[in-house]
Amino acid sequence: MANKYGRQKIGAILFWLIVWQICSIWIGQEILLVSPVAVCGKLRKLVQEVAFWQSVAYSTWRIMGGFFLSVLCSVTAAACSAKYRLLEILLQPMVSAVKATPVASFIILALVWVSSANLSVLIAFLMGFPVVYGNLLQGFRQADKQIWEMVCLFHVHRKIRYYWFPQLFPYMRAAMATGIGLCWKAGIAAEVIGMPEGSIGERLQEAKIYLQMPELFAWTVVIVAVSVCIEKCILFLLDKWEWKNKGQSIS
Repeated sequence: MANKYGRQKIGAILFWLIVWQICSIWIGQEILLVSPVAVCGKLRKLVQEVAFWQSVAYSTWRIMGGFFLSVLCSVTAAACSAKYRLLEILLQPMVSAVKATPVASFIILALVWVSSANLSVLIAFLMGFPVVYGNLLQGFRQADKQIWEMVCLFHVHRKIRYYWFPQLFPYMRAAMATGIGLCWKAGIAAEVIGMPEGSIGERLQEAKIYLQMPELFAWTVVIVAVSVCIEKCILFLLDKWEWKNKGQSIS
């Protein structure tokens, strides 16, 4: 079943690549819509440059740093909010404001307070916090109280590992699946506006200014690929940890 589903996904990707190629040929102007063949050629040249990997590392380090910082703060805030209702009430307006405010507004305002080099860290943090916090708070609220009573009754050690992690895992997984992609989109947007030296956003902006459409599309493909790969790796590690914990619990 998994192999069949994988083939279907590959088939869907190939279908849209063919549609893209046909549309590019039909329009006949690469400045409007570059062909996937040209994008692949440009991408092959980019990966041979040291500056390419430096830009990928620069943006990945800052965007994922902001996301993991938001995860750390969200876990703490959600746990405290689940225990203290007053804290949840106090945080609710801030969380709602962050969710409702356009990303561009945050980026422009943030440029007043932080340097362009650290802008993507702050924006990734702000975009990731409401997603992770909301999911984990719901997880804390929905935790099985009867199992908690049994855990306390039998004095089970490592409550976080054997009780809280299994209870919160579905909510954390959903938060990771949603939050990583959101942080990447917002973080790259921050780099495009702030243009920190050596970032992917700077390379995107330069490609747009000089109308280098193959390079613009190539960098877009890189952003999607890096974001998806990081998301899949993190979800894989979470799933593996859950499976390991289940095995130890059964044994």
